[in-house]
Amino acid sequence: MGILQPTLMTLVFFVIIGFYILSSAIKILKEYERGVVFRLGRTIPVKGPGLVLIWPIIDKLVKVSLRTVTMDVPPQDIITRDNITVKVNAVLYFRPVDPIRAITEVEDFYYATSQIAQTTLRSILGQSQLDDLLTNREQLNADLQKVIDTQTEPWGVKVSAVEVKNVDLPQEMLRAIAKQAEAERERRAKVIHAEGEFQASQKLADAAKIISSQPATLQLRFLQTLTEIATEKNSTIIFPVPIDLIAPFLRAREKTD
Repeated sequence: MGILQPTLMTLVFFVIIGFYILSSAIKILKEYERGVVFRLGRTIPVKGPGLVLIWPIIDKLVKVSLRTVTMDVPPQDIITRDNITVKVNAVLYFRPVDPIRAITEVEDFYYATSQIAQTTLRSILGQSQLDDLLTNREQLNADLQKVIDTQTEPWGVKVSAVEVKNVDLPQEMLRAIAKQAEAERERRAKVIHAEGEFQASQKLADAAKIISSQPATLQLRFLQTLTEIATEKNSTIIFPVPIDLIAPFLRAREKTD
């Protein structure tokens, strides 16, 4: 009985050790995951996805997700080329395309990519003017993506897009922009009014030419005006009579005298 108890304990011990070794040797990687395996400190070909077997103790597996990461770039204080201080933040889309380089070339590619994005944001946007920052976002986004992707490429990280989100302006600059917009609207209103006056004067000049060439049209215009007035208001109307209408009567009276 005394011999049987140590044997049972030894068996239980070996079962536990065997279960631990087996669980350490079997790894399951998801479809979007890859395993970077270090065997005695050296990398071997990437494993996964699916069931992966490794040697316990001598192998170490590091999982790398290949999904696109959405990272917020914290707001950065930027001085534009025209000496205006603004606060700008952005969003960065990237993913590792080479798991081995993402692990071996940089200590933490998430942190490194974030730092590169912040410094590049200040550098690129600091070279542009405020008007470009507000109206030319697509070109600035493309420049940011190109520069950041070039710097992260040695780490096996692909930057697919960079989007500038918000541009916070100082209050005095907001007031200046509002005044500029109001002045622009007033300018457009004055231009439209002047164009209307010019077109109306042209039409009046054309009408005056027609009336001067055909005197009878002036009399017809008088009669049309009387008709319009009589329709709207029923009252006594005094209107000038063209001298051409009464000239025959005046000549006849002179002959009789």
